[in-house]
Amino acid sequence: ALSDVLFLCTSNSLNIPPALLDRMEIIRLAGYTEDEKLEIAKRHLLKKAMEDSGLRSGELKVTDAALRDTIRFYTREAGVRSLKRSIDALCRKAVKELVSLEGKSAKGKTKPEKGAKKAPKANAGKSVIAITPDNLDKYLGVRQFTFGQSERDDQVGLVTGLAWTEVGGDILQIEATVLDGKGKLMTTGKLGDVMQESIQAAASYVRRRASDLGIAGKFYEDRDVHVHVPDGATPKDGPSAGLAMVTAIVSALTGIPVKHDIAMTGEVSLRGRALQIGGLKEKLLAALRGGIKTVFLPRENVKDLADMPKNIKEGLTIIPVDSVDEVLAKALVHNPFTGGGQKGGPKSGKAKVKPSKPKAPVKRAPNLPSRRNGRPTLNA
Repeated sequence: ALSDVLFLCTSNSLNIPPALLDRMEIIRLAGYTEDEKLEIAKRHLLKKAMEDSGLRSGELKVTDAALRDTIRFYTREAGVRSLKRSIDALCRKAVKELVSLEGKSAKGKTKPEKGAKKAPKANAGKSVIAITPDNLDKYLGVRQFTFGQSERDDQVGLVTGLAWTEVGGDILQIEATVLDGKGKLMTTGKLGDVMQESIQAAASYVRRRASDLGIAGKFYEDRDVHVHVPDGATPKDGPSAGLAMVTAIVSALTGIPVKHDIAMTGEVSLRGRALQIGGLKEKLLAALRGGIKTVFLPRENVKDLADMPKNIKEGLTIIPVDSVDEVLAKALVHNPFTGGGQKGGPKSGKAKVKPSKPKAPVKRAPNLPSRRNGRPTLNA
């Protein structure tokens, strides 16, 4: 009977009619990591492609670095289908090159004289095609994709976020700048509704904590804040960039650079809490691949680290946080909470406490922290 049959279906997305989806048990399988794809290519895909192309052992050598570049720059997928097609193309072009070399070699040989013995075919089948990262484009053409790389310098208003896609994780650069204006909050980069709401929540948090962060003046009345996420042709959505949005806005308003080798992911509430996110494995893999050294994530996601590959845990410094305040204290070059937010301290910056220097706060720019606020301290 049909009721005794078990149907197994696969899909790259859950874009399935709700009535059918409700009757199915969903088993989610994470995509392969870059290291896993490399091993699959070496152990299975390359050998099978050589056999199908008629290549003998030793006629084609593909270095690990060339295979890794094939994965990074010529495929973008959770599985290995495109990788298989790329390796098949390598083998076909290698066969063509070998045939061309043998044809040229045959033309250069002279016919032996009558009665002379034929020399043994010592060099038969000894032609070798070596594929390295330097000549990979000769066989696969120009690179089809780029993978995210972290910045090389600490910059003001530039934060590295982490994104999840159906074909794996990626690095997301988030930029913020402050302009003279009337308190507008501008967003660009083809952002979805959820991400725009996340930016609004981040701006509200920064406005509420402005005095504690050392942001002088009513910036929300005479300044415009512009938040941009590059690669404007690609739609972007989701709440997990909240921590990065807050950090970018605070950096732009205070003038304190963000450390270039850090990344972060996590939703933020109006009270500054770091909320749980999904797709952690793919995001951490993207951070590791892009040269990131430190990643901030919500403490609620610590339980997900138990299933992470060993190379992720060893290659990244993962810092769980409960609030965005912890991120700002460690992600910025200087702690923005030291100085103006400390009552009664020597660095409070209150002119009334120091009558001998009544004009000191007047000389300070209205939207930038004082120099004292920017000094690093040991206070957490």
